[in-house]
Amino acid sequence: MDGTLRDWQRHTSQFLPGKSFERSGAMGPWVVTADEIADPHALTLTTRVDGEVMQHASTSQLIHDLTAIIVYCSTFTTLEPGDVIATGTPGGVGYARDPQVWLVPGSRVEVDISGVGVLANTVVDEPTP
Repeated sequence: MDGTLRDWQRHTSQFLPGKSFERSGAMGPWVVTADEIADPHALTLTTRVDGEVMQHASTSQLIHDLTAIIVYCSTFTTLEPGDVIATGTPGGVGYARDPQVWLVPGSRVEVDISGVGVLANTVVDEPTP
């Protein structure tokens, strides 16, 4: 799950600053190996915010299939066991909704991937410097 700070994402034409804040890229609580997933192109991803389904899609709907993504990434970097490749997000993100939906302190976000598990986090405000 990545958390995007949309105000920072708009500072430049690059999206990286908005996706690079500490504690904004949660992983876990499980890691699975390739032999534990029968078909990585047939996983269902469901995202809920405070219990409401915001995203529901399959890895079969990715713009590029997983094999192509891995091949492409390996052309410019050496991939090692344990590396994580972000593949993008399905439709349903809050800023693209009408009306827009924003996470606030206290929002509970759950990402459920079939065959993997559920990652759940509660949004907290940034500490004051």
